[in-house]
Amino acid sequence: MRRPRHAADETLDDEVGGHPDGEGSALPDLSALPIIGISRRRLGFVVAALVTAWIVVAFARQVGEATAATGRLEAVESGNAQLAGRVAALQHEYELIQRPEWIAQQARGYQMGIGREVPFSLADGAPPLVADAPGSAALRVGAKHVERTPLETWLSLLLGPSR
Repeated sequence: MRRPRHAADETLDDEVGGHPDGEGSALPDLSALPIIGISRRRLGFVVAALVTAWIVVAFARQVGEATAATGRLEAVESGNAQLAGRVAALQHEYELIQRPEWIAQQARGYQMGIGREVPFSLADGAPPLVADAPGSAALRVGAKHVERTPLETWLSLLLGPSR
């Protein structure tokens, strides 16, 4: 089906250098070619499918972002709980170092104790004391170490010390 030609079309053909019937023009007339297989209904279905796919992809992206935000929220909440625990521990430590006993103990390290105290300090990198060192809880100064058999230990527990 050809559309009717107007005077403007003829002037355009003359400017391009073609014949009004299209015989000498460089461009073919595409209005006469039918588009095979694509009707308005099929084009509408294709457009509707593309819009639906776009909506599904946008919704999936929003769901993914919401999931990621939930993960970030959980991480922030656990971080806040850890920080709250640390703040509580620091407040407890602050209360401890404000006590007079702590201040007196730290003053002894700077040789500011009572007059009858003998100041001392451990050298840097000093090894720990052995378990049976004098003054340790495992061995009292002047105490005798007595070996007992298991039977004697049980009898002293049941009947009391022998002497």
